Amino acid sequence: MRGLPQDRAVRDMQAGYDYLATRKDVSGRIAAVGWCMGGGYALQLAIHQPRLAACVVNYGALPTDPNDIQQIYAPVLGNFGADDHGITPTDVKAFQKTLSGLGRYVDIKIYDGAGHAFENPNNEKGYRPEAAADAWSRTVVFLKKTISVGDQPLPTKK
Repeated sequence: MRGLPQDRAVRDMQAGYDYLATRKDVSGRIAAVGWCMGGGYALQLAIHQPRLAACVVNYGALPTDPNDIQQIYAPVLGNFGADDHGITPTDVKAFQKTLSGLGRYVDIKIYDGAGHAFENPNNEKGYRPEAAADAWSRTVVFLKKTISVGDQPLPTKK
């Protein structure tokens, strides 16, 4: 994880966005979804890509620079654990307050009794199946509202 420079990750995600935007089978409404490091990178794409239609961050690193946060135009959905010691509820609430203060759409949920990676079933001690199911449900509903076109259903988690 630490070997990937952030600027390269942003360039790679931007290249993916650009590729998807050229495809005829893509509606043009593109979202970024990520967990942990990927959640932080989803937000970085939202900072650098003003046409991003939606961003879902699951316990990913949050930007703290107001200039970066100001660049986020995509609606943001966030799922975080109350017991996460890396991305704390205080940090999450500060991010939410800043984004809301800019008049941007942000929907954050902090799950009691959940720590970092609470959605990962491989996290033997920290997996919280009820919270994970709720976070996934919130994600699907959010994406249906922000990017779905016509009757094309989004995939369900198996």
